[in-house]
Amino acid sequence: MRARSADEPHRVATPLELFFDLCFVVAVSQAALPLHHSLAEGHVLVGVRGFLMVFFAIWWAWMNFTWFASAYDTDDDVYRLTTLVQIAGALVLAAGVEDAFDHSDFTIITFGYVIMRLALVGQWLRAARSDPPRRATAFRYAIGVGAVQVLWLLRLLLPADTGATVPVFLGLVLLELAVPVWAERAPGGPTTYHPHHIAERYGLFTLIVLGESVAAATVAVQSGFGADIEYEGPLIRLAVAGVVIVFALWWVYFDRSAHNLLTSLRTSLLWGYGHYFIFGAAAAVGAGLAVRVEFVAHDAEISTILASYAIAVPVAIYLFVVWLLHLRPHQTGPVRLVFPGAVVLVLITPLLPASVELLAGLLAVLVAVQISLGRRIPDPVG
Repeated sequence: MRARSADEPHRVATPLELFFDLCFVVAVSQAALPLHHSLAEGHVLVGVRGFLMVFFAIWWAWMNFTWFASAYDTDDDVYRLTTLVQIAGALVLAAGVEDAFDHSDFTIITFGYVIMRLALVGQWLRAARSDPPRRATAFRYAIGVGAVQVLWLLRLLLPADTGATVPVFLGLVLLELAVPVWAERAPGGPTTYHPHHIAERYGLFTLIVLGESVAAATVAVQSGFGADIEYEGPLIRLAVAGVVIVFALWWVYFDRSAHNLLTSLRTSLLWGYGHYFIFGAAAAVGAGLAVRVEFVAHDAEISTILASYAIAVPVAIYLFVVWLLHLRPHQTGPVRLVFPGAVVLVLITPLLPASVELLAGLLAVLVAVQISLGRRIPDPVG
């Protein structure tokens, strides 16, 4: 298992990576579904907390596989089988989402997560044996990831009703995030990830989580055409607004390529870690649209403002983090204030009539402004 070159030409996502992403669709949808139900029932804090915890496991396992594959994808039989084990772990994790939300039982999710992570430990041990120059880096990854998995399993011994559950979870998250920082600073040097390949992989996963919003908009269309005349018009307007919102979120993310931003370990880690908020927010937008469908059909016992904020908050988070990671490095002068200003306006829309339609119109204007300004903004990164 030799390290691949960081400037390898024509480096693109492989069929195995695409299959890996496809299977993660199940986990993402399973995480978004209980968030939708919790918001529709008015259990905002419980739903958001559970979603953030579950989505971390999904995102972190996907991210670690992606960066490893960028440096060491040999596509041999052992590599393929190990990746399939990771996929199986993702499916086990998805099967445990309902227990985690309904009963605060993270046993199945933890086992699925540990399956994925220990399979990756095996990959790092292969890399350590086959890539002498970066043996120390690979061993650090294997030791760090393996040690944290033991702690995740020990966490299951905590009583579900103890107040230490969330603090312990956050502590383990910090340890997980620290492993790449520690490993990449080994004497052998960092792994040879491919910037173009990484940017493409992140873009593909963005499409997956945006797919949750597309599915929610589709449900709105279906509900609108099959609803009573009282609800038909509002649901169809919601569907159109939802489609515009999703299109705008796609446009904002893919307006510029990000590969030329991955120029150092520090910027790459910040860029990679920051995508937790982009991916999570994109999936939450779909849950918010689903909540709004139920609200319009009078199936959700929540206020109009809460139903609107279920969409506006994740949209605002998505816009702000995409601007911070993708767009701000390319911008100079007052142009930098356009997206933060838009975020503020997005958070105001739930307080106004026709809030979702207004939000869709605001995003359409933002995209138009981005297109106009993008032709005049110099690209200092190259």
